[in-house]
Amino acid sequence: MKYTPLSSRYANMKYNRCGKSGILLPAVSLGLWHNFGSVDDFSNAKRVLFKAFDMGITHFDLANNYGPLPGTAEKNFGKILKKHFRPYRDELIISSKAGYLMWDGPYGEWGSRKYLLSSLDQSLKRMKLDYVDIFYSHRPDPNTPLEETMGALDQAVKQGKALYAGISNYSAKQTKLASHILRKLGTPCLIHQPRYSMLDRWVEDGLLNTLEEEGIGGIAFSPLAQGLLSNKYLKGVPEDSRAANPNGFLQKSAVTKEVIIKLEKLNKLALERGQSLAQMALAWVLRKPQITSVLIGARNVEQLEDSLKCLDHTEFTSAELDKIEGLLK
Repeated sequence: MKYTPLSSRYANMKYNRCGKSGILLPAVSLGLWHNFGSVDDFSNAKRVLFKAFDMGITHFDLANNYGPLPGTAEKNFGKILKKHFRPYRDELIISSKAGYLMWDGPYGEWGSRKYLLSSLDQSLKRMKLDYVDIFYSHRPDPNTPLEETMGALDQAVKQGKALYAGISNYSAKQTKLASHILRKLGTPCLIHQPRYSMLDRWVEDGLLNTLEEEGIGGIAFSPLAQGLLSNKYLKGVPEDSRAANPNGFLQKSAVTKEVIIKLEKLNKLALERGQSLAQMALAWVLRKPQITSVLIGARNVEQLEDSLKCLDHTEFTSAELDKIEGLLK
């Protein structure tokens, strides 16, 4: 049966302007890093994507190496897009990235023009698309001139294979340089995708200020620290959790006794606010004006619906913020 989205899908989602661009992104976007690859349940992936669009999520974030196996998240997304989302393509923001290892040999990773543009062509083929809305350099390359990497992003946009250029995992200094190069080329940097959560706050040491100064949007990945900032790990590592999955990024060793104690205290505060720990953690990241959107990964529809409830309560009192600061030390 063909999917028909809800007519009310835009009623409750909040949309934020991405830097100084004309683009609005949903406050919550769906990342396909996990749960959409060849090792995952395709029917479940379909249900999650349908529910996401029904709830106003218009931005789906991918990368060449997402899976596992690498490339299979894009391939699966392409199948669903072709059969169900094709009539709504102009309502969607679809992004992909290149930077990490994708194929053997000297041209299969990092930031050369050859790798980035070859990878984009492969991503478009997997997703059966003519263009992506955002194409990212997934990580800075210490051995390739930044002018070459940014030149490749500019070329992708000018060839019509991407509408906007983005960067991910770049430091504040690298971001400023990249932004200046792209602006000179006539393709301003739309967005930066950094890791950011209550447990990982490196962006506060200069990057958020740089995004504001340069007029670049910010979209935080791993805002729940790979699921640590949820009630899932309050009593250790459940068998069905990401930390217990050998294909996952989060390792069991990260769930220490000290971390669990911290999570318990944060969870108590979240309950006092009338939220789950995950909802509070997402709202905490979204409170920053430089953050346009948070990227969530959802294993199922229920998890997706729970995360989206963060938008019901995004305000924090100064006392709550002070308490969180104390708990995170």
